[in-house]
Amino acid sequence: MGSDEHYALRRKLLSGYQLARLHTFEAAARHGSFALAAEELSLSPSAVSHRIGTLEEELGFPLFQRFHRKVVLTAGGQRVFWALKSSLEFINQEVLEIRDQALSGSLTIHSRPSIAQCWLVPRLADFFRQHPLIELNLLTGNENINLQGYGIDLTLNFDARMPERLTIHPLMDEYMVPVCSPDYAEEHGLLESPDKLQHCRLLHDRRAWGHDTDSDEWRTWTQHWGLALEACQSHMGFDRADLAILAATHHAGVAMGRKQLVSQGLARGALVMPFPAMTVRCEQRYYLATLPHRQCPKIQAFITWIKAQAEAAC
Repeated sequence: MGSDEHYALRRKLLSGYQLARLHTFEAAARHGSFALAAEELSLSPSAVSHRIGTLEEELGFPLFQRFHRKVVLTAGGQRVFWALKSSLEFINQEVLEIRDQALSGSLTIHSRPSIAQCWLVPRLADFFRQHPLIELNLLTGNENINLQGYGIDLTLNFDARMPERLTIHPLMDEYMVPVCSPDYAEEHGLLESPDKLQHCRLLHDRRAWGHDTDSDEWRTWTQHWGLALEACQSHMGFDRADLAILAATHHAGVAMGRKQLVSQGLARGALVMPFPAMTVRCEQRYYLATLPHRQCPKIQAFITWIKAQAEAAC
């Protein structure tokens, strides 16, 4: 291929008049069949084949491998189909947002599991009382989520490093403090005696913030208070803070708690703070993140509500 021909192909970008051919391609790729695409689009199979052939010529590479009874996407075709599918999902999100310019419809929230379990979910009844027409969908996980690709409206997180290209809404600070069951504290003589931690099993969240933290919570707390724990001391790690708290509630050891997440257990008497004055302010904080263009009324309603909840919890 000569340089002029190659340059001409590079200049043949997709444009509006090719939407019909892209529509045909999307149907054929989704069905894996020109015949089924033709049936869906009320076209003849030859018309479908002609449209896709023209599109392949304009793009400069094949989209399908053609066999006797089926067609299969090429590597290039798979990439175009993925891009087209992602674009349609984005357009659908925009249409839904425009359509839902009222305090109704669905709202999808992603949260770190421990925040959802210990802090967010117990407060949701108040949100539903204020906004009964908004349906919430709650997803949880420790992974960093791409809001654009997952159809998620907001993400609730705990970290020191804020994600880029998102609108950040700071919520509240956090403090670390050891917690355990009253029975465990009495059995090990812990009350006001932090040196007795030497003989306890230490529980902690290995994914406390954004990456593998191992026992960083305990290390931060002990260094702040000038304590030295034995290297051979018994530890147990979890990938969720609420599991460490649950284990502590059932007398398995002393968990490094975050005050916002252990407040209910303390209020019920299921947990105690053996050293209530020995708290450490976390470098990390809770925050809510949204896409900059996702600012419809129902999202704003949730942001306003959760900020009020965070202010009341502080």
